[in-house]
Amino acid sequence: MVAREYDFWLLDLDGTLIDTKWSYTREVFDRVSDRLGREFTDREAEIIWHGLGGSRDAQLREWGIDPPTFWEAFHDIEDPQLRAEETFLYDDAAFVADLDCPVGLVTHCQPFLAHPVIDELGIRDWFDAVVCCDEELGWKPDPSPVEYTMNEIGAHAGQRGVLAGDGSSDVGAAWNAGLDAVHVERHGPDNRRHCVLGDYRVETFDDLLSNAGQSVEYTD
Repeated sequence: MVAREYDFWLLDLDGTLIDTKWSYTREVFDRVSDRLGREFTDREAEIIWHGLGGSRDAQLREWGIDPPTFWEAFHDIEDPQLRAEETFLYDDAAFVADLDCPVGLVTHCQPFLAHPVIDELGIRDWFDAVVCCDEELGWKPDPSPVEYTMNEIGAHAGQRGVLAGDGSSDVGAAWNAGLDAVHVERHGPDNRRHCVLGDYRVETFDDLLSNAGQSVEYTD
């Protein structure tokens, strides 16, 4: 299967392996709305939470919202333990536990949120390294956090690696770091309103693993 074609795997977290219940997402944006004095529709909340429009900061600026102000309120409001309890693991993500190679997690989710979620779901032993992007390390599609994660799991030049994620920034980071890219479209291109390219384009990891290395394309 495709998993065995690679010497190492890197994966995104939110929207790729896990997601949160909508009720929690809606509550967070309601509280951010109260803090900023600006209401967010369900569609706007979905776009920012899942990064459906590409760069979240660019989208916020388009709406006339200062990104640092938004993220300060957003992170101040979130309760790590509550978020962990309201988070679920996608069934098809279970293949990661069976990967017989180095595996790294590289996520935009911040440490104070990512680690409680990982522990709550009992998946910490899936990964040889967990890396959370920040201003110093860089943000995907910058290859720096990907290259840092590769170093953490002992990957080296000459090995064949892959990065799987649900956003265009994940694909960009993979290609910028010289890796193959898997785009997992959890929301459908119609909902995203644009199509994200990748070496593999799938709706679930089951689609990828059952196609023995063949590129999977969406059909209309």
